Amino acid sequence: MMPDLGAYAVPVLSAYAVSIALIVVVVGASILKARRVRARLEEVEHRRGRAA
Repeated sequence: MMPDLGAYAVPVLSAYAVSIALIVVVVGASILKARRVRARLEEVEHRRGRAA
């Protein structure tokens, strides 16, 4: 159920949209960084002969 925001509907909903978009960007960047770090770690471990 959507509360009646009156004259403030556009600014409030815009703030929510921007916040959600930023959270998605941060989570996506974190996932990409984790994949890069994991790949780099596996590369280093493989080079040192500790491949699992």
